[in-house]
Amino acid sequence: MINVMIEKLRILIAFINARYFVRFDKIKQEKLYAKQASFLCKNSAFYSSGEFPLMNKKLLMENFDSINTVGLTKETALSFAIDCERTREFNKKLHGVTVGLSSGTSGHRGVFLVSDAERALWAGTILAKTLPRGKLFGHKIAFFMRANSELYETVSSRFIQFEFFDLEVDMSAHLKGLEDFQPTILVAPPSALLKIAKESHLRPMKVISIAEVLEARDAVKISDGLGVSVVHQIYQCTEGFLAATCEYGTLHLNEEVCHIEKEWLDERRFIPIVSDLKRRAEPIMNYRLNDILMVKSESCPCGNKALALEKIEGRQDDMFIFNGLNGGNVEIFPDFIRRCLLFSDEIEDYRVVQNSRRELDVLADNLSETTCAQVQMEINKLARDRAFIAPNINFKVYEHTNNKKLRRIESHVER
Repeated sequence: MINVMIEKLRILIAFINARYFVRFDKIKQEKLYAKQASFLCKNSAFYSSGEFPLMNKKLLMENFDSINTVGLTKETALSFAIDCERTREFNKKLHGVTVGLSSGTSGHRGVFLVSDAERALWAGTILAKTLPRGKLFGHKIAFFMRANSELYETVSSRFIQFEFFDLEVDMSAHLKGLEDFQPTILVAPPSALLKIAKESHLRPMKVISIAEVLEARDAVKISDGLGVSVVHQIYQCTEGFLAATCEYGTLHLNEEVCHIEKEWLDERRFIPIVSDLKRRAEPIMNYRLNDILMVKSESCPCGNKALALEKIEGRQDDMFIFNGLNGGNVEIFPDFIRRCLLFSDEIEDYRVVQNSRRELDVLADNLSETTCAQVQMEINKLARDRAFIAPNINFKVYEHTNNKKLRRIESHVER
């Protein structure tokens, strides 16, 4: 009981700070970075030399035992996390630390650690950035995720109710429960939101997209189907809470607590290199993600000085690679492939998978002769414009599965 009260107090403090006081400031960020670096030099064997090499999931997992500051081995943590997945019991802790299993969209299995203080900070910050400005209390929040957590039970009270819907269960089975719950805030991946928008009569106050890339056309369908003017987003992964949508519908990086360097791909696109300045159980320092982010060209009127994003375009390793007409390689951003299908009004659900430099699988819910011809034409036009050898296209029927993240644009071509 005392532990629950302490956690609720921590969440409340984090909420108040994030909602009303903490704003992005470059000087404050630099001080936080120095403080975090000093802590890690003293408490993490891996960082004891004061060096912070470029990190990724493979390197993090290889050095898990020496990087984390709570004395857990990867073998012990991984075994514990797998057991929680199999039993679907996500409220257990290992040595007082929450342990989770992560595969992400890359398919590389990993494990992550979060302390109680870090969980409370995350919860308070998420609530501060997502609860509507005009109404703080009385919300009923439905969230669709792969794994539940006791954290939501801790936050839940007479002021805010949480209801967890397991993505492992077929979506059709959830619709009645969702209608009965009547959430004021709906949180789910875009693929789930699309189905809810199409098959339910819900009218939530706020809709938040998570876990998958939210495409512009999908956002319009979700917005129209659920009666909201803006589909908000939370950009989060096991490496941290990285961005959230403001009241004007702009996605801002969470630079209040994350230092984010940019590996530029062109004038507006970059790969983020993240240092979480508050996370200590399993430090995330100088961690290179595979995501492609696009900077918003105009400023946001909300006043947040943190970088504004136009969109999360996709993963870097889902850039398509083709053989150039004049030799060499031609790399194509996911957005250009996406556009080739969006010209067809008949296609609602789709995936495009590159199996080789000369072959694509196009999976769509409508494979009429007209649709296939139009997609072929757009791919060929892109090939002419970008001077690569047009690939052969295999058209297949699209089938969505609930048990994995939807990646509409996916490449299996080695770099």
